[in-house]
Amino acid sequence: MQEPKSSEMASLAGRIRSGNRAAEEELVLRFRDRVLTMALVRTRDRETARDLTQETMLVVLSAIREDRLHDPSRLAGFICGTARNLISNWIRTRKRQEDPLNGDPPSFDSNPEDDFENAERARLAKEAIDRLKPEERKILLFTLVDGLAPSEVAGRLGLTQQAVRQRKSRALKRAREELERLSRS
Repeated sequence: MQEPKSSEMASLAGRIRSGNRAAEEELVLRFRDRVLTMALVRTRDRETARDLTQETMLVVLSAIREDRLHDPSRLAGFICGTARNLISNWIRTRKRQEDPLNGDPPSFDSNPEDDFENAERARLAKEAIDRLKPEERKILLFTLVDGLAPSEVAGRLGLTQQAVRQRKSRALKRAREELERLSRS
């Protein structure tokens, strides 16, 4: 996905602020998958990821409509930052709820087989990612978990944006291949 230009983002934010519903749909279509991926990677739960994606879009649209977006040219970063914050808040809340010292009894409603399968999938995914080169792991972490744009990752790693995109694509492909190989063994 090509990174949006700051002038495009400022224009999009301006159209949303003026009440253009088509611009709101454009924003959601442009950023929904990126936010969903961030949420899915961090929560490992598809329904929660969908809920967090929807909440992110609503918060961002509300901020734009109410003219609370300080720098419209940095809309993409604002969206990713909002998503990161909402996801982190969800994770913190969940950890507090699961903390046995918090006073809440643990849930016994879960199916042990499902829990085992989920834990096994998570273990295999972690192992597949651990087998990647350190630079590949960093690129995936920066882009999928932290939600950084290729330009930001490029600056941090001393690469071009194109190199970041290519290496991210290769890293994802290698991770999928490793995961498939590990799943078969």
